[in-house]
Amino acid sequence: MKEVVQIQKMIYEIRGHRVMLDSDLAALYEVETKVLNQAVKRNIRRFPDNFMFQLSKDEWQNLRSQFVTFKNDSRKYNPYVFTEQGVAMLSSILRSEKAIQINIQIMNTFVRMRQWAIENKELAKRLSELEHYFIQHCKEDREEFQKIYDALGLLMDRTKPSEIGFK
Repeated sequence: MKEVVQIQKMIYEIRGHRVMLDSDLAALYEVETKVLNQAVKRNIRRFPDNFMFQLSKDEWQNLRSQFVTFKNDSRKYNPYVFTEQGVAMLSSILRSEKAIQINIQIMNTFVRMRQWAIENKELAKRLSELEHYFIQHCKEDREEFQKIYDALGLLMDRTKPSEIGFK
């Protein structure tokens, strides 16, 4: 479970995709970022835009400003990021035992995050329906219900797997 939490902290939401930075993936695979990117470039046909893309200067600056760990990252080029499909494709070009084990952990993390989102989407919908019902039918108890609704919202936030970059 510790690995899942560590990996979740490396997943960011950019351009509507959940992605991982090339440098984070390289660290997990225990290779240099340069080596990972060279392997990808040698197999670039396996990585269409929905599998991997390079961050714009603004995206990289925004990400760096949000996270202390990137402040001292002085790259010559903006980083590449990999979607879930791109991470899965990496396993076909990085064939070490370490790469296989890390890919399994990353895929399990993406699955858990997707399950959490689906489960809580239904819960949020039901809470919203309940709130509308109380607003329409229980005007005298509205203040009490708002406290309950706020508490449930906090509970949903606390059970969230982790913060996922910018939303």
